[in-house]
Amino acid sequence: MKAIRVAAPGGLDRLSIDEIDTPRDPAPGEIRVQLKASSLNFHDYGVVSGAMKTEDGRIPMSDGAGVVEAVGDGVEFAPGDHVVSTFFPQWFDGPARIGDFSTTPGDGVDGYAREMVTAPATAFTRAPEGWSHEEAATITTAGLTAWRALIVDGGLKAGDDVLILGTGGVSIWALQIARAMGARVFATSSSDDKRAKLEEMGAAGTVNYRDDTGWGSTIREMTGGRGVDHVVEVGGPATLDQSIDAARIGGHLSLIGVLTGRGGEVPTAKLMAKQQRLQGLIVGSRTMQQDMVRAMERTGIRPVIDRSFPLTEIPDAFAHEESGKHFGKICLSI
Repeated sequence: MKAIRVAAPGGLDRLSIDEIDTPRDPAPGEIRVQLKASSLNFHDYGVVSGAMKTEDGRIPMSDGAGVVEAVGDGVEFAPGDHVVSTFFPQWFDGPARIGDFSTTPGDGVDGYAREMVTAPATAFTRAPEGWSHEEAATITTAGLTAWRALIVDGGLKAGDDVLILGTGGVSIWALQIARAMGARVFATSSSDDKRAKLEEMGAAGTVNYRDDTGWGSTIREMTGGRGVDHVVEVGGPATLDQSIDAARIGGHLSLIGVLTGRGGEVPTAKLMAKQQRLQGLIVGSRTMQQDMVRAMERTGIRPVIDRSFPLTEIPDAFAHEESGKHFGKICLSI
């Protein structure tokens, strides 16, 4: 069967299509999945580009969705079930227990840029009923990150105000979840065309952060001077100061991304004075994902997919992500 591998030290020109062995029959507690789709995340880009060190010949991609082909004894799935992978296959429930990517598919272990995989059944959950495989694949990383930030950690409720940064997968997912929960959403973008799309999706206010370098205060004024209750902070060191300005006293900031760098100054005095909660997080547990799947079926939310590429065109897919032109998720069809 076909699989994508990345040769160390990484780079889009070092992705290759290889023939590998078909996975073995599932043992008790395992399933074999015919993979149909994946979706791109900034983390995956870090692996394939070489920004994050990984093993030579690693099969990338943390997100995988497909159809159960065979099952071992004692599993909850049956052949023909549609399933989607989990980011931390060994984190089932409870508080976070993993502080690195050593068990994450596509990074510490081989991922889902291949046609088939045999894995523990607990490494997957069922996919939302009626969703395409590309839609389901967006849950593993981006969807669950937004869900945990707002619902699990943030305790989002109707009437809250939420700030999202940009129009990547996590941010668009957060917009949709917040709107479905009855929250008001504000957003930043450097593209006026993307701002118009955000407003079409229900954003109450948007700011072009290149034109308005003090966008934090602008967002706060849009809330009547109170500030937002939640910030989905995907930028990192270069945006955190403005995010603190945008949030209310006692607000919750979910530190998710490092798009502007892996280290930088934290304005501790301002954070302390505003008595805000700054919480780092990486995706979530299997139970969180199961809760999210049920919620998606009840709310009718469907993810926004910018474009889908065949698996064999994976370098082009990452080049599209690298360009920053996408709105929502970029997918791979397997």
